[in-house]
Amino acid sequence: MDLNRLAEAIGVAGAPSVEILDLAYDARAAAPGSLFFCVPGASNDGHELAHQAVGAGAVALVVERAVPVDIPQLTVPSVRAAMAPAAARFFGDPSRELDVAAVTGTNGKTTTAFLLRSILEEGGRRPALLTNIERRVGGEQRPIGLNTPESIDLQRLFREMLDAGDRTCVMEATSIAGTKGRLGATRFAVLVFTNLTQDHLDFHGTMEEYYAAKRALFGQAEHAVVNVGDEWGARLAAELPRARTFTPDDGLPFTLKLRGRFNRANALGAIWAARELGVDEAAIGRGLERIEGVPGRFESVEQGQPFAVIVDYAHTPDSLVNVLQAARGLGDGKLIVVFGAGGDRDREKRPLMGRAAAAHADRAIVTTDNPRSEEPAAIAAQVAEGRLEIVLDRREAIERALADAGPGDVVVIAGKGADTEMEIAGGNVAFDDRIVVRELLGAGSGTR
Repeated sequence: MDLNRLAEAIGVAGAPSVEILDLAYDARAAAPGSLFFCVPGASNDGHELAHQAVGAGAVALVVERAVPVDIPQLTVPSVRAAMAPAAARFFGDPSRELDVAAVTGTNGKTTTAFLLRSILEEGGRRPALLTNIERRVGGEQRPIGLNTPESIDLQRLFREMLDAGDRTCVMEATSIAGTKGRLGATRFAVLVFTNLTQDHLDFHGTMEEYYAAKRALFGQAEHAVVNVGDEWGARLAAELPRARTFTPDDGLPFTLKLRGRFNRANALGAIWAARELGVDEAAIGRGLERIEGVPGRFESVEQGQPFAVIVDYAHTPDSLVNVLQAARGLGDGKLIVVFGAGGDRDREKRPLMGRAAAAHADRAIVTTDNPRSEEPAAIAAQVAEGRLEIVLDRREAIERALADAGPGDVVVIAGKGADTEMEIAGGNVAFDDRIVVRELLGAGSGTR
């Protein structure tokens, strides 16, 4: 594609005629004939890496300030904001052909996406999938990356989906991705709002700004589906008078094998999204009924033990309450929870999570959960507030919970879900709660 056409897409006039063969925002991915976007970042500034991109073959740059290299440069107010419209133009505006069904909200995005994908498969819609635990293009599994990919990667994926025969794409649309421009120039055929509870305030600052980021995404949606059982959802629906609305207490016309009131809400969001896409009721029913579970989402771990073990992604106060309330109904004995809070993230929610665990579980063990650059002990202290048991070694914490469990008890391991690694001190170490539980139960822990 000629540089002129890409310049037009991002509002730059008078660009020279240069053939562009690809787009890149990472200097390591620049190739001969590429247009390189000099994105300023927290740790690296693309302007300082422009020479590296040119050395790799980049033939033009998108910049916020001129850099000392002798190739055409398109100057824009925000390089990051320019990536999405340029990528959509370069890849042929794929979301105009591909029906993108997206899910946004604090909790329930992944489960709703899995349910909707199953429905669309039953309806013959050939759905691709983009979630934080699974990514599929043309029916083939791809490596997962960012929950919502950078805009160039996203538009490229949309085009690859179409080329592979996909007719729809089910994806998670996060507020952070929207704020950072990753979702710019994407048309949502339907967008589902699940709920809004405290999370990501380290990024958004306030709940009002968090809501505004979610609300802005609906300006890109042809159809909206909103859970008005959530107070922020009720507000959103009032601002979107054409939205389809539901509450978790609405009647569910199909069999749902997933447990918990929160999963009724997820299912209803998927049902209404499918209806907005014109899927017939029989296919909706078949799609819901065939899903027996979602990895790491209220997932049962069975090793022949006489008590229930549930692994879940719950990492906010609200989601932890929902999971513990649902787990309480699985047994008539004690409810034990092992959980923590992530580092370098919303610190205000940490004591709220501790209070939620103390209020809804009989025994709560605070442990390490993706501490990143923070000290695990400091995070745990903020969660426990001097009232809860702390066992920093996550494996040991799980072992203690299992050892304490007897017939009729329920053990919940919360926070990581289907994650297979833990982020510690700038690196990743292998850690999968489900594998650890199976290893410990297989070794005899908790099988008294």
